[in-house]
Amino acid sequence: MPQNLLALNWKMNKTPSQAISWAKELLAGLPQTSAELAIMAPAIDLQGLGWELKDSPVKLGAQDLSPHESGAYTGEISAAMLKDVGASYAVVGHSERRAYHAESSQIVAAKAASAIAGGLIPIICVGEALDVRERGEQVAFTLDQLRDSLSQVPVLGAGEIVIAYEPVWAIGTGKTATAQDASEMADAIRSALVGLYREYADGVRILYGGSVKPENIAELCAQPNINGALVGGASLDVASVVGMARALV
Repeated sequence: MPQNLLALNWKMNKTPSQAISWAKELLAGLPQTSAELAIMAPAIDLQGLGWELKDSPVKLGAQDLSPHESGAYTGEISAAMLKDVGASYAVVGHSERRAYHAESSQIVAAKAASAIAGGLIPIICVGEALDVRERGEQVAFTLDQLRDSLSQVPVLGAGEIVIAYEPVWAIGTGKTATAQDASEMADAIRSALVGLYREYADGVRILYGGSVKPENIAELCAQPNINGALVGGASLDVASVVGMARALV
């Protein structure tokens, strides 16, 4: 059973000074937990967080990265740059990137491949909108998105990718997929991974993301094929993070 991952996605929140203050508060009250904690911070925050969290068990991750290794790509940030400031993870294909920046699954696949080539673990996001679920097409839609988003990812090893299932209708809405809903999708994703990666599939962590909080994280992560959570709003508050971490002891 893979170790649970609590991936904290701050989105476009916290200045560099606020990020350092947050990290100090977290480290002062870091609870015993079986989960790995990782902060997906804005890129401008990562260097300061890297210094603050050095030698702590808390990892760092980026919210996005370029599919390119280097070059004339103004405003882009490469895997090598992220690795150099201490990042271990990079989120790719978050629903907000897909919606607001028109990122296709082919672009997501290229970013995932770039992350792996640069020594980062991509957290590859997939999930359906409400209209898809209402039509009963959520499994087929999500698995198609998954396969397309993995199309450039080589078979390397179980720990080199993470999949995050985020039903778009549950992000920031206060609505949460039931544990049964989340488990159904995680089971389907695991089966698809077996078809793609065979013996490595059982070691790939599958996260649930969508209005996760201390009150529901334990039930969600108790499902056989859910190995942690990608947390948005609740990740901004240290007390909530501590509560979620304690729930995963």
